Amino acid sequence: MSDHTLQDWNPQDPVVLADQRHAYDELRQRCPVAHSDAMHWSLFRHADVVAVLDDPDTFINASRHHAIPNAMNGAQHAKHREILAGYFSDSEMASIEPMCREIATNAMQAIEMPGTADAVADIAEPIAFRTMCSFLGWPQTTWERIRDWSHANQAATFHRDREAARSSAEEYAAIVTEALEDHRRQDIRDDVTGKLMMTEVNGHRWSDEDIIATLRNWIAGHGTVAAAIGIVIAHLAEDQNLQRRLREQPQLIPAAIDELPRVDSPLVANTRTTTREATINGRTIPEGEQISLMWIAANRDPLAFDAPDEIRLDRDQRANLLYGAGIHYCLGAPLARLELRVTVEMLLAHTADLLLATRVPLERETYPGNGFVAVPVRIC
Repeated sequence: MSDHTLQDWNPQDPVVLADQRHAYDELRQRCPVAHSDAMHWSLFRHADVVAVLDDPDTFINASRHHAIPNAMNGAQHAKHREILAGYFSDSEMASIEPMCREIATNAMQAIEMPGTADAVADIAEPIAFRTMCSFLGWPQTTWERIRDWSHANQAATFHRDREAARSSAEEYAAIVTEALEDHRRQDIRDDVTGKLMMTEVNGHRWSDEDIIATLRNWIAGHGTVAAAIGIVIAHLAEDQNLQRRLREQPQLIPAAIDELPRVDSPLVANTRTTTREATINGRTIPEGEQISLMWIAANRDPLAFDAPDEIRLDRDQRANLLYGAGIHYCLGAPLARLELRVTVEMLLAHTADLLLATRVPLERETYPGNGFVAVPVRIC
């Protein structure tokens, strides 16, 4: 039997899905390079994941979708990434921070206090998806449609349902197309969407399809941002000492929003494809094979992080793979960090206390996510 036909584990095993973090921890020790029908080759060790990220010629980004720049490599990727990076510059983030604060404030004010709320549905999702709409220059009312698409897209991915995936792709394209048509009708050129519509590469202006391909990861990624916000709030509600510390020392919030999702990552994996045969940890992976980089396991690797289960706000975050690494490092990381920071700042500023409102273990999302379905909290 050839190496790549072995079935080392089942990513959809209920035991795995019940606690993905600890299931991947166990695999990192037992079978750090594991094959499965569902995820092909999966890498669980931090060093192996970093080695792949550091060799973009052997391990390329590939997608069944037209995706800019995520499905691009080499010089083509570099050119398109340079065009898009400016939208996430420090100055751009500073300019949209007041808008993000207003959205977060409105979400807090919509919650009856003292009372209970779902930190996912009432805080994380409205803030993440409303901020994305405002960032792009879209009507705020679009956020619920994007949220619903995000949930449907994740379900289609988990169930590997091709028909549902096709419907999801059509709905996503329709959302973006309607926004582009609205911009043309009103001749809006000075927001992010308007500027993308004026973008030229090699003398050719981007088509609607190019913009759809560009925004795919930005919008889909905001499901992960919402999940990260939910995870951070859940940990703050559960860990009163940590919550108290951040209330007393808000300057530690930027460290917390990197460290908490390192311990408890909202995203399971991203993929690469081999351009030639490669050997990783003694396993031979043929050319043209898909590799899943298991962010959760890598970010909890004791060989990369001392006491990886502990939340340490003074930890050196340079090895943190929350936003990836290498040439495909997440373009939207500055926006995600802004939303996480502002949400925590505004949550703590508008409340005196935050507690979990249930003793029942919180239900987790399933692959490709690892957030919580709901986080009931009591807010005072």
